[in-house]
Amino acid sequence: MKTLLGQDDVNPNEPNNNGETPLWSAAKEGHEGVVKILLRRDDVNPDRPDGHNRTPLRCAAENGNERMVKILLGRDDINPDRSDSEGRTPLWCAAENGSEGMVKILLGRDDINPDRPDSEGRTPLWCAAQKGHEGVAKILLGRDDVNPDKPNKDGRTPLWWAVSNAEEELVKILLGRGNVNPNQLIEYGQTPLLWALIGEREGLVQILLARNDVNFDQPNSRSQTPLWCAARNGHKGVVQMLLGRDDVDPDRPDIDGRTPLWCASDNGHKEVVKTLLRREDVSFDRPDIDGRTPLWCAAENGDKEVVRMLLERGDVSPDKPDKYGRTPLWCAAENGHEVVMEILLGRDDVNPDAPDSEGRTPLWCVAFTGHEKMVQILLAQDCVDPDKPNTRGRTPLWCAARNGHKGVVQMLLERDDVDPDRPDIDGRTPLWCASDNGHKEVVKILLGRDDVNPDKPDIDGRTPRWCAARRGHAGVFALLRPPAPPTPRTA
Repeated sequence: MKTLLGQDDVNPNEPNNNGETPLWSAAKEGHEGVVKILLRRDDVNPDRPDGHNRTPLRCAAENGNERMVKILLGRDDINPDRSDSEGRTPLWCAAENGSEGMVKILLGRDDINPDRPDSEGRTPLWCAAQKGHEGVAKILLGRDDVNPDKPNKDGRTPLWWAVSNAEEELVKILLGRGNVNPNQLIEYGQTPLLWALIGEREGLVQILLARNDVNFDQPNSRSQTPLWCAARNGHKGVVQMLLGRDDVDPDRPDIDGRTPLWCASDNGHKEVVKTLLRREDVSFDRPDIDGRTPLWCAAENGDKEVVRMLLERGDVSPDKPDKYGRTPLWCAAENGHEVVMEILLGRDDVNPDAPDSEGRTPLWCVAFTGHEKMVQILLAQDCVDPDKPNTRGRTPLWCAARNGHKGVVQMLLERDDVDPDRPDIDGRTPLWCASDNGHKEVVKILLGRDDVNPDKPDIDGRTPRWCAARRGHAGVFALLRPPAPPTPRTA
């Protein structure tokens, strides 16, 4: 190196194609000896940047080389606060990398702006908070010339990152600054409290709840309040604390019409449901925008305890349908929740035969799924029509035959008010469906009836035998084959 630099035709400041000079490369790679040799020359520019406007000092700072930074800072002709093409200064890089020693060195200068943002609006403190570098953040927060609440272009503040990263100590430090807004709306209109609740950061929630300057009923862009989030996630303690405040609406719905009670009921948070049901200012039967009430949700999920709690309230309608006509009983039946179905059937104000918007009754649903015990329970109800079709003319027997539920087929055929040969709007009978799907045992049962036509075609002229042949159901085809004509007797 010394030999080369002693030659007259060697330019010690000559950059490569990327604009990187010998000093730039030596500083980046940490070659102290080479840097010292080059800095002794008068024809070397110690602050010359590369093609991305990154100076030797910035590279050394980014790489965490404290000794190299000290060497370069010893020069009077170096700008220690010079930013690269993206606005990142040496201090910015050191803060992002969590180099506490480097940050202290750079902050010891009077000519460095400790709050200078990059082109995206991210300050050194913002970067430290984002990366979870608590030590660096504390150093920067010790300065009076650092704005602890400065957001980037996306509106995210250091507090937002501290909450997102669950950095409880950093949150405390930031909130200890009088100029940090604990209610600032951030991504999706969330406050720090909402963000902590959504992320289920219990420690952070407690820190924020202990403050007097937090808006405890501030909703996000979807109108979800802190109570709403706490109820949805089952945080009983937080729910109780929020309900103890006069400035919290316990029945405030989100944009989908879901109240805190609705959310707690839908997610099976029994203790939260109990807490909310004690309130006189909570509507226990309030539906969401799809017409689903808290009871509807509990019934759909098979939550018998929540169902019982809600039914104990005199102002809950146990038969209220959603916008598709599906009642709580319908949902319990469709999802196979036998116990919940029996609880609802014990009510005088529940219609056990109420169809949905497609004409499907609770019996239709359990026949379709083959739940024999539930079929038996519903058939015992006097007001249940066992042959009621849906809007496509498909009866409970049709569904059971199509899906091969032999036991359900037998139960329905024991009834005098069930037509075993009733076709749907496409002319397909229960036998047609069983044949098409290869349900041999069901086919046998239906063929044992005198009131079933084994050759009845659908609207396209396809008979049960034709379907069995097409599908390759040899056993079913054999059952449907007409008997051979008698052999003529010889004289």
